[in-house]
Amino acid sequence: MSALSPRSVRDRFRRAKAHRAPWERIWQECYEFALPLRAGAGASGSPGDRRGDRLFDGTAPDAIDQLAASLLSQLTPSFAPWFRLVPGSDVSVADERDLAGELERSTRIMLAHFDRSNLATELHQCLLDLVTAGTASLAFEEARPGEPSAFHFAAVPLFQVAVEDSGTGRADTTFRVTALPAEQLAERFPAAAARGEVARLADLAEDRRVPVVEAVIPDGAACHYLAFVEPAGTAAEPMVLAQGRFRTSPFINFRWLKAPGEVYGRSPVMKALPDIKTANKVVELVLKNASIAATGIWQADDDGVLNPATIKLVPGTIIPKAVGSSGLTPLPAPGRFDVSELVLEQLRARIRRALLVDQLGEVHGPRMTATEVLERAAEVARIFGATFARLQAELLLPLLTRAHAILVRRGEIADLPIDGRLVEVHCRAVRGPFEAQQEAQNTMLWLSFIRDLGPEALAVADQRAASRWLGKVLGVPATLMRTEPASPEPDGAALGWEVITDAAV
Repeated sequence: MSALSPRSVRDRFRRAKAHRAPWERIWQECYEFALPLRAGAGASGSPGDRRGDRLFDGTAPDAIDQLAASLLSQLTPSFAPWFRLVPGSDVSVADERDLAGELERSTRIMLAHFDRSNLATELHQCLLDLVTAGTASLAFEEARPGEPSAFHFAAVPLFQVAVEDSGTGRADTTFRVTALPAEQLAERFPAAAARGEVARLADLAEDRRVPVVEAVIPDGAACHYLAFVEPAGTAAEPMVLAQGRFRTSPFINFRWLKAPGEVYGRSPVMKALPDIKTANKVVELVLKNASIAATGIWQADDDGVLNPATIKLVPGTIIPKAVGSSGLTPLPAPGRFDVSELVLEQLRARIRRALLVDQLGEVHGPRMTATEVLERAAEVARIFGATFARLQAELLLPLLTRAHAILVRRGEIADLPIDGRLVEVHCRAVRGPFEAQQEAQNTMLWLSFIRDLGPEALAVADQRAASRWLGKVLGVPATLMRTEPASPEPDGAALGWEVITDAAV
C-alpha cells in the first residue's frame, strides 16, 4: 500500500462501524450490570448522568474491580521490573555479555519512562473494559519535549473505536472517532489550523465540537495514519486534517478471548451475564419484599371520615375513623420470601468464580507452606495461561515495541530490533517467579543426585553451563556472569562445587 485514498479509508471506516453495531447492545448490557460508571459510554448518555439505577447487586462490579487490579499488578506493576530485554537466539556466546549490558541499560531507561508516565492509570481503565466487554484500546503517543516521561497514554472508550483484522489475526486496523473542541483541534492539527480549516469546521458545528476520524492502517512493518472529517453526504470527499506514517501503531488493541471468525473479543462478564442478571433480579425482589415487610400493606373502610391519601405511617400518628368502623387494618402477607437465600449465595459464588476473583489476589488466612505456594502458582498459571499469552502478544509486545521505537528516535537507547533473534523480551507475568524457582529446584535436585552417584556421573554435568543456566532462569543480570573461562582454568574443587551443592540442598 503506497498511499492512502481518503475516500477508500472513509468507506473502510463505515464498513468497520457497521460490523461493530451488533456488539454495541451486548456491550451496553455488560456495562450496565458489571461496570455502571461506563454505562453511558455509548452514543446516548453524557458525563454526570445517573447510572446504575437498574443495579441492585454489587457482586459483579466488585469482582471486576478486583480482577482488573490483579491483572495490572501482574502485567505492569509500578516501580518493579516487569520485563527484561535479553539477547536473542542468534547472538553468539562471545557477544552475549556486551549485548546484555546494553540491553540492561535500555531496560532500566524504558522502565523509568514507564514509571514516570500515566501508564498505570490509563491501563487500569483499559483492563476494566477488557474484563467487561472483552476488547480494549490504549492510545500510546509520544509526550511533548520537557515532560518527565517520553510516553503519554490514553484509555480509548470502546464505543469510539472500530477495528479490523488485516489478516494477521490481530485487531491491528483502528478507526477512532472523537469530538474535539476547536482549541484542541487546532493544537492537534496545526497544519489544518494554519489553512483555516479548523475555524471553518468549528463554525459549522453546533457546539464547536468537530467529530474527527483517525485511521491507522498497517502497511508491512509500518502503518499509515490519516485524520479526516467525515462529510455529511456519501459522495462528498472527506476533509483531510493530517496524514503520515508511523513506525509502530499508536493504538494498541487487545482482547480477552477471541472466537473464530470474530474481530472483537469476548469477556468473562459475557459468560457470567445470566447469573449476574438473575442475582440482580433476586436482590431487587428481596428489597421489594423487605419494603413490604417494613411498611406493610393496609386496608381501610371508605366511611367518609378516613382519607387514605392523607395518612402517614410514622410514630405518634393519630388516624381518625368513624364510630363502629374498623379503620386502618393491616393486610397479612401471603408468605415469606425465604427462597431467595437458597439461590443468591450460589449465584454470587458462580459469579466470583467466573470472574476469577481471588485467583491473583492475596490469600487471607494462615501462612502457606512452600509447597502450597508452588501449587497455587501452578493453578494460577493453568487458569491464566491462555489469557496471559494473548495479552503478551497483543498488549505487552506492541507496548514495548512502540516504547522502544520512541526512545530510539530520541536517541536515548541503542537501535536494536526486538525481533526475537537479536533481542527478545521476557515478561514477568507470562513466566512467573515460582515457575523459575521450580525449574531451578529441579536442576539442583538433579545435580545432587548425580553427585551421590560418584565422580563418573558428576563428570556428565557441565558446571559452568549449569551455573549460567541457573543465573538466566533466576533472573541474574548477565553482567555478573563471565562468558570467558578464568585464567588459570579452575577445577571442580577450586570452584567449590561441593560447598555450593550442599548449601543449595
